[in-house]
Amino acid sequence: MKKLYYDSAYIRTFEAKVLSCTDGKKGYEVVLDQTAFFPEGGGQPYDTGVLGGVNVTAVHEVKGEIIHYTDAPLTVGETVTGEIDWERRFRNMQGHSGEHLVSGLIHAKYGYDNVGFHMGSEEITIDLNGLLEWEELLEIEKRANRIIWENREVYAGFPSAEELEKIDYRSKKELSGEIRIVRIPGGDTCACCGTHVKTTGEIGLVKFLSIIHYKGGVRISLLCGEKAVMDYEKKRDELQKISVLLSAKAGKTADAVDKMKNELMMTQAKLSEMSRKLMKIEADQLKDGNDKICWLRDGYDMTELRHFVNFALEEKKGKIVLALSESVNGGFSYVLGSQSEDMRALSKELNGELSGRGGGSSQMAQGTFFAKKEELLSNLAGKGFVMA
Repeated sequence: MKKLYYDSAYIRTFEAKVLSCTDGKKGYEVVLDQTAFFPEGGGQPYDTGVLGGVNVTAVHEVKGEIIHYTDAPLTVGETVTGEIDWERRFRNMQGHSGEHLVSGLIHAKYGYDNVGFHMGSEEITIDLNGLLEWEELLEIEKRANRIIWENREVYAGFPSAEELEKIDYRSKKELSGEIRIVRIPGGDTCACCGTHVKTTGEIGLVKFLSIIHYKGGVRISLLCGEKAVMDYEKKRDELQKISVLLSAKAGKTADAVDKMKNELMMTQAKLSEMSRKLMKIEADQLKDGNDKICWLRDGYDMTELRHFVNFALEEKKGKIVLALSESVNGGFSYVLGSQSEDMRALSKELNGELSGRGGGSSQMAQGTFFAKKEELLSNLAGKGFVMA
């Protein structure tokens, strides 16, 4: 089978003879005498498009044969027209060439090897066997974009054996036979089976998204070309929305968020102090002398319930104090406290009877009861709890 994408990565339509068509698990499996559809390989996704009027959903090379997976059968012996989904192909060319440029620059400066490469639907990832800092990566990004803007010519072809001996190129594994070389002047020279742009200017742009430590090295996420521009537009729109919400200029949103965060922390501290004072007032209003007190109010969280129980016990309002508040997620949040009785045992008992869950220490336990209110109050009354 002739691989037309090696003659030119820019072939969008072609004619070919159908050599075989069989019904497989992933659709009909079509083999042609020649093809411009690139099969998945070297980290680059396969091409899709139309072949003889039917959709090509995937392309893989299996045992040296390129299989086109289609959603309908084709007639063996028929000459058909193939049409590549060019937008998908060109995005992949931009991304693959951009990856080569970045990997080559990192290898030249730091000696690290690209040990993993994946072109996903959302982003491109590169795994390197060495550590880099974000600032170092941004310098690589600047150098890569300068080479892109200089619009240098990209070579992709099969050098002769004599020529290959003189070429210093990157490769992830030992290769034999004909070796295809992709070279970006001043950027990279690497063995590669993928499709690439003619000039670096067609890459358009390289933008790094993130860097994380991964398997003793780093994993870099990036975008190239149209995808990088689309990502910028998306983030620009989000930034504009945020700037409007914060009443801040686009370049001052981080300062505005920091100011709002500090104000929020101060407000939360004030609210927390007011909440403590409120719980103290509520606890002070309890009558003295009851062994078991049950206090039920709506709209309080666990922290507030704990404050209430602690204040009630400090003022010796009861030997056992149970604070309850109906939860927004259903059920009743509870805090159970005592200075003399074992709350772990009582909590376990109540959980079993009131469809609850939770636990704690001998002095204080907390959790949620999921029994209905009538059942809850009836059970507690039967155990001697006095409603406050």
